[in-house]
Amino acid sequence: MSENPRVGIGKDFHEFSPNRKLIIGGVEIPNDMGLEGHSDGDPLAHAIIDALLGATHLGEIGDFFPSDDDRFKDASSMNLLEETVNQLSLARWVIGNVDSIVVCSEIKLADYKKDMEGTIAKILGLPAEEVSVKFKSNSEFDKKGISAEAIAVVSKIS
Repeated sequence: MSENPRVGIGKDFHEFSPNRKLIIGGVEIPNDMGLEGHSDGDPLAHAIIDALLGATHLGEIGDFFPSDDDRFKDASSMNLLEETVNQLSLARWVIGNVDSIVVCSEIKLADYKKDMEGTIAKILGLPAEEVSVKFKSNSEFDKKGISAEAIAVVSKIS
């Protein structure tokens, strides 16, 4: 990385929905409810996408993957993240690291931490230690769904 690093923040929330798979950080979690969304509803992936796009000032997730575009109906959020990484690369940005928090008290996610970090790191082209996923609960808020927040550090290649 050659220029001063830039930081972006992303946040997303999806409500629980029956008859859908629960995907968080690209990992399918056994559960009787999934999350609503135009794509697969992965709030962690969406928060990371927004953090990356915000840090690079390239836009936001809806600019690249609009919810009224049928091409992204039920799309894998990992594919959307991969396309975001491609857009960053074309604009000569390199990712330094990503830190994130998933807020969910209804489902225990800690057993999936390493899988999420590894899946995300692979797509971002980073060592696993450069991707952090943490879990918090907020029982008043997240009985309706799952939220995620992410911070990404990027630098421009000169």
